[in-house]
Amino acid sequence: MRCIRLLWIGLLAVTISMLSSIAQADRVKDIAALAGVRSNQLVGYGLVVGLSGTGDGDLGITLQSLQSMVSRFGMVTELEGLDGTNAAAVIVTADLPAFIKPGQTLDVTVSTLGPSESLRGGTLLLTPLLGVDGETYALAQGNLVVGGLGVSGEDGSSLTVNVPTVGRVPQGATVERLVENEFITNEYMVLNLHRPDFSTASNVAEAINVVFGGGTAVPIDASSIRVQAPSDPEQKVSFASLIEQVEVQPGAPPAQVIVNSRTGTVVIGGNVNVTPAVITHGSLTVRIREDPQAVPQSETIVADGVVINTPAAPVVTPDSAITVDEQGARAFLFDPGVSLSDVVDSINAIGATPSDLVAILEALRVSGALRAQLIII
Repeated sequence: MRCIRLLWIGLLAVTISMLSSIAQADRVKDIAALAGVRSNQLVGYGLVVGLSGTGDGDLGITLQSLQSMVSRFGMVTELEGLDGTNAAAVIVTADLPAFIKPGQTLDVTVSTLGPSESLRGGTLLLTPLLGVDGETYALAQGNLVVGGLGVSGEDGSSLTVNVPTVGRVPQGATVERLVENEFITNEYMVLNLHRPDFSTASNVAEAINVVFGGGTAVPIDASSIRVQAPSDPEQKVSFASLIEQVEVQPGAPPAQVIVNSRTGTVVIGGNVNVTPAVITHGSLTVRIREDPQAVPQSETIVADGVVINTPAAPVVTPDSAITVDEQGARAFLFDPGVSLSDVVDSINAIGATPSDLVAILEALRVSGALRAQLIII
């Protein structure tokens, strides 16, 4: 019975260990992405009409756009006869996801190009969206959804909530051209890590080989892992989905200390240690007080043998006082292997300011006592 009980305890310990290791593992799809599977940015120039007096007014580019637009319908007009009060020139942007097909729709963002005060209530006219190669990949048109609000009074007072000069058109663009992708034709699939790390790349390749067999995945460098893909195109999608679900234990991140000197925020990564060191830090405060003194003056005038004393402009005499206060510095002695969090706790215990903390961390780095990379943002 004792042996059976010990066996059950051993199995329970192994099970808990396995569950804890699985809980700490990440899926491949959370730490890496397939090379070539990416979105493409689209941009276009358009015209928003139907504004309630919040347009560009007599802006030249807006009037030219109005003239060009009405000319497409066979009407001829001069710029002097156009009014851009209810129209605005805009820039339209959108992201074209990978594998999206013609006929599917995209959300677009519309931003003012001129002095328009608000796009609320406007309608985007048909706008071609171009890629970096100059080709048209989508056409956008529709009513704008604007989350901001801007109002003004005749006395010049105004109130603005959020940003009324930027709006969106949900599903406002229709894809017209397919972007070619080499996912089906490539013999290999390449996984690119979001954060390059040699340990993580090796762990990813090892985890994939455990599931699919040795030689399936080979780490190329700290960022990429090459995976042998099935030759049948119909099996590649299923194979890629299985690859994404493989659980991997990422490598331990490097020891880093990130300090924002403007806000006093300090982020300490794991495995950050400090070698034996003595820290002494004091602060010096200089105060300069100016208290000018005005001394009354008189002016003596002699006229017809009569002496007359008349008031004159007072003379201002500067009176400066300079005081210097130096707070007593405290010394800290840290034993070998102490963590940086203990150092920060000790410094904060005496009420040190964020600038004092940054100065101490910088001094520890220069002396070589800080076994981590110090990044100041």
